[in-house]
Amino acid sequence: MRDVRMGSGREEAPAKTRLTIGEAASVAGITPKTIRYYERIGLIGPAPRAEGSQYRFFDAEDIKLLRFIGRARRLGFSIADIRALLSLYRDQARPSREVKRLATAHLARIERKIGELEALRNALAALVARCHGDDRPECPILDDLVGSPEV
Repeated sequence: MRDVRMGSGREEAPAKTRLTIGEAASVAGITPKTIRYYERIGLIGPAPRAEGSQYRFFDAEDIKLLRFIGRARRLGFSIADIRALLSLYRDQARPSREVKRLATAHLARIERKIGELEALRNALAALVARCHGDDRPECPILDDLVGSPEV
């Protein structure tokens, strides 16, 4: 087992150490299954295997990319957006406006979703407030779910 230091809730990747998929997953804060998925869909390249070994090895740059992807996923970016962000990340001549454009579009989607969720919350809260929640069978919540009577 490699000497892996702890820091900020995650293990730190030793600078020149090659990590197995399990170790890389632990250090990157994701699961080995997730790493395999990212390889399968081409988000990251397949990790090299040691000659004559079935084990894949990940280096510090791989860990950096896995953390990048994991953070982007936690922020809710789609796989397509992450592909674009990775491409921009790798392009040292990138204009930052492209990164901002992607992030701004994602933020707008989040804000729309928040608006939809607030509307749902308000509608449900109004139904809950109208329901007596007692022993009577009448229930405005169920009545609302049925909808308007058909004509």
